[in-house]
Amino acid sequence: MKYQVCIEAAQAQDEAPDGRIGGEFASCDANFNPTTGFASDYLNHFNGAIKLLQMLPGSQDCRDDFLAWRPARHREHFAVSRFKGRDMAIAAYDAADPNLRDSLDALAGAITAILEAAREELFSNMPPEASDRIGETAAARLKPLIARAGTIINGESDDKINVPAGSQAVVDLLMKRSPA
Repeated sequence: MKYQVCIEAAQAQDEAPDGRIGGEFASCDANFNPTTGFASDYLNHFNGAIKLLQMLPGSQDCRDDFLAWRPARHREHFAVSRFKGRDMAIAAYDAADPNLRDSLDALAGAITAILEAAREELFSNMPPEASDRIGETAAARLKPLIARAGTIINGESDDKINVPAGSQAVVDLLMKRSPA
């Protein structure tokens, strides 16, 4: 996605030697929002795991791929990524508004807690129907969190995001699935 803000900033000012435009990072070709300092590529880390959870009911082969998923914080994700703007993504994240960064980190933490809780459940030997329910429940809980993270990345919301305070609260949400 190309950001209109990036185009307007590039037209309005010359690029500074440090890669900033008017105090904002800019990388129009990197799926990167120069206003917030976040790259939407970070959500791909989570979206891949969610897709595997959604595929469990049709293909139990996805279970092992999901179990191999490992959490990564923003910097960790980009440090090992082949994303062409990875260095800029890390620097822009570090320079981002602390409130936005905290909101994104809180959502990433909640998303990670749900994925890890689902993974822990799936490590146990259980019938396919039970693992299907875990996948469906976790994916349903994750989709709104991913959407909210996207709004922060895209600069569409500057409200403090309300997520459960601790990992246990997130796990409790996940465990509120239909009985086996």
